[in-house]
Amino acid sequence: MARAVPPPEQANGGLSGDNTPDSTWDVELLRVLVNRKGTQVEAQWAIHPQLKQDLLPNEWQEVVDLMSKATTIVGHRFSKALTEADPMPPGNA
Repeated sequence: MARAVPPPEQANGGLSGDNTPDSTWDVELLRVLVNRKGTQVEAQWAIHPQLKQDLLPNEWQEVVDLMSKATTIVGHRFSKALTEADPMPPGNA
């Protein structure tokens, strides 16, 4: 699931370039994950729970539709790349 990552400890004591405290967090709002099991490729996506709560129902449906298209594209491209890079060896039937 999407997550928040605290700012890394820096050598300059956590100060940014203008000597102010750097407390910027990286927040992962959206994640796309592609898994391969043999010849099967599966693409999934996740969204930060707060972002989902902040969206109106029609906005949420738009995100769902777009991410379904995106994961389909990513899955197909990943599958194609695997086929070209690592073809299945001939079987011994």
